Amino acid sequence: MADMTPIDTSVAPDSAALDEVVTFTSDLIRIDTSNNGSGDCRERPAAEYVAERLADAGIDPLLLERTPGRTNVVARIEGTDPSADALLVHGHLDVVPAEPADWTVHPFSGEVRDGVVWGRGAVDMKNMDAMILAVVRAWSRSGVRPRRDIVIAYTADEEASAADGSGFLAGRHPELFEGCTEGISESGAFTYHAGPGMALYPIGAGERGTAWLKLTAHGRAGHGSKVNRANAVSRLAAAITRISEHPWPVRLTPTVRAALGELAALHGIHADVDAADFDPEGLLGKLGPAAALVEATIRNSANPTVLEAGYKVNVIPGRATAFVDGRTVPGGEDEFRATLDQLTGPDVEWEFHHRETALQAPVDSPTFAKLRAAVERFDPDGHVVPYCMSGGTDAKQFSRLGITGYGFSPLKLPPGFDYQALFHGVDERVPVSALHFGVRVLDHYLKTA
Repeated sequence: MADMTPIDTSVAPDSAALDEVVTFTSDLIRIDTSNNGSGDCRERPAAEYVAERLADAGIDPLLLERTPGRTNVVARIEGTDPSADALLVHGHLDVVPAEPADWTVHPFSGEVRDGVVWGRGAVDMKNMDAMILAVVRAWSRSGVRPRRDIVIAYTADEEASAADGSGFLAGRHPELFEGCTEGISESGAFTYHAGPGMALYPIGAGERGTAWLKLTAHGRAGHGSKVNRANAVSRLAAAITRISEHPWPVRLTPTVRAALGELAALHGIHADVDAADFDPEGLLGKLGPAAALVEATIRNSANPTVLEAGYKVNVIPGRATAFVDGRTVPGGEDEFRATLDQLTGPDVEWEFHHRETALQAPVDSPTFAKLRAAVERFDPDGHVVPYCMSGGTDAKQFSRLGITGYGFSPLKLPPGFDYQALFHGVDERVPVSALHFGVRVLDHYLKTA
């Protein structure tokens, strides 16, 4: 029979949890898990670090690898209600590379200076990794059990293809996520200051799809001094220019419509987002800084990023290649494919270099309401709004298991602290007070989920 004793949600995490979240964030930053996409990243030291601390709390972790050194950690905390659906809480252990010469503080120092933890991963996303650890260890000390089973996953390879991380876990070990219907992870519930007195907390309820492309132009090789009407470089350059300049049409998804509606209301603007003549770009022009939360997700996009051609200045190569970072809104992939066929033309081939589906999560669900309530409990003056992420997370891979993902890594940030600019940016850092806020919010949500 299930233990249905109500959880006392008024009990905050102990002071040890607040100390530990700072220590864990700093320690994890010191473990260099840079992932440049070449396959030489080694997440194992970080995986062993979190596994040891889970085990210290009486939680049995599994360490799983597809490739030696590319380690994932999965653990399950049993809830009091075996009839309830399970909840996945996940974070990745790898980070993007950082060049120390560009930083004020060494990116892998984990230094705590003036109430701020510095280093690569401070916001993406060793902070959330540390918050998860701090919360579940506090539960162990106080004897708390959540209502639902909580499955914790620390993944490898999120900053590249996820083939060694969440893709491997979802494909090879789906049994570990049995019963999980929803999940929470990065890129949501952070303070976004949209103007004086307007602190927003965007919670991720969607992601654009990933459509990384490889373009190949073929032509006739020859001497650089001769007329050549079949120049592969020229053909590729023309196609890249057409792609770069293409005006993608607006395609609003339910998550983006909800975001626009709530942002308009907060700004005192009347906007019927469901009207046939609704002008989203006109509204964005009235939203000030808040427009940045939405403007990248109202349409597909394609940005050329890499060009490769030739080997000598006086030799016309017979082949040229390029890579394009494409992103698709939910439901927009067919349009994306057809448009790329037109823009590349007959002389340039294109293929998916890496592809992942777009996601949507309901914003009128009980889960979103509980996420909203958890944030607003600890910042009553804040305004939670739904938003669609312009990029992607491990939620894409876990969606293959039927898990609906939300972006929820709570942080209360001071004005002028540009959270989004620090993702993959120089001088990445997180305030200690933001980590403390995150632990309190995450603890409360997971107790009430």
